[in-house]
Amino acid sequence: MLVSVTTLPRDPSPSLSPLVRRVVEVDMLRGFALFGILVVNISYMASPYGTFGLPDPDFTRAVDDAARLIGETLFVDKFYVLFAFLFGYSFTFQAERAGASVVRRSLRRYGALFLLGAFHAVVLWRGDILTVYAVLGLVLLAARRARPRTAVKAAVIVLAVLVVFYALLAGFSFWAESVGRNTSINVFDDPSQMIAAYRGGPLDVIGENLALLPGMLSGIWFMQAGSAMAMFLLGFAAGQTRLLEDVPRRWLVQAQWLGFTAGLAGSLAVGLTHLVDHSGSGALLALDLAVTTATAPLLAAAYAATLLRLNTARPGIGRALAPAGRLSASNYLGQSALMALLFTGYGLALFAKVSPPLLLGIAAAVFAGQLLLSAWWTRSHRYGPAEWWLRTLTYGR
Repeated sequence: MLVSVTTLPRDPSPSLSPLVRRVVEVDMLRGFALFGILVVNISYMASPYGTFGLPDPDFTRAVDDAARLIGETLFVDKFYVLFAFLFGYSFTFQAERAGASVVRRSLRRYGALFLLGAFHAVVLWRGDILTVYAVLGLVLLAARRARPRTAVKAAVIVLAVLVVFYALLAGFSFWAESVGRNTSINVFDDPSQMIAAYRGGPLDVIGENLALLPGMLSGIWFMQAGSAMAMFLLGFAAGQTRLLEDVPRRWLVQAQWLGFTAGLAGSLAVGLTHLVDHSGSGALLALDLAVTTATAPLLAAAYAATLLRLNTARPGIGRALAPAGRLSASNYLGQSALMALLFTGYGLALFAKVSPPLLLGIAAAVFAGQLLLSAWWTRSHRYGPAEWWLRTLTYGR
């Protein structure tokens, strides 16, 4: 979730009340999710080929393929579902604190989130998810009176419908390809225009963001919005029962077993497919989406369960990650701003010049720096700059 979460007290003026206690588990998991999101996003921010899910022909070594496989298998589509789950989880706190003002405050919050996302998409990076969250948040607001069991059932139905839809689409596309019709949607002939624009001046960067934004947003809505809505609902159900604050150990173990078997197997299959097939086949993309929708939440749950168990034995892990999670909006935007400085004409203009292994190293180094900066900042500030701005628009003061 992109707005700071507190538990008690739940008075009608949370921005004026003392901060009594935070849910460390939520902040910790959100901080962890920020790292995974950065690992995924950096490949899109640094290369035109990442945008279309294709390997860069300038980086074809075995180590490059290994880095791509790691990213595809362990990171892509896992951390955004975890982030969406936490969005729904945190909504329960916000609804309780707002009381009768929940509709008014939520509309303000989502409006502020949409504006922040629009700025992010146009100025920093076209692959924004905040505007999608702001719109889907309205659905979550409408479902705020749903019982946990009802929310879970609705989430399962959404995921099942998505899997069936993508599977049927894959079947139709395979048939179309068998009779000679082209279903490719990822392949492009010449990336030079994108490379020139992102290595150009600031106006060139903004212009290219605007030119690519419709296609990018349509892809996000087609491939991620449904799963995000399901995760919103699951997180909302979990938040109503405060599940993350006291998860039964057997549930964590079961999540690990299921995620690191079925979830990892599905993710590895998709990763290997992307590694060996460069055709941009629409049929394979639809099949990948079906597999990913069914298995990525399992692997994400296994990650979360593992981190929760590790934090029980080593609480220092939570203390290290939680400050970054508290400043999730600021850190998310900060990641994009720094990547823009590295890869576009805002700064070094290294677009399409950095190898996949080095991108993984840059992501790790950036996140390590964010952990240190977040720990320093939260020692004297309750909110980050973006969180303060969102709360100001939400509460009108």
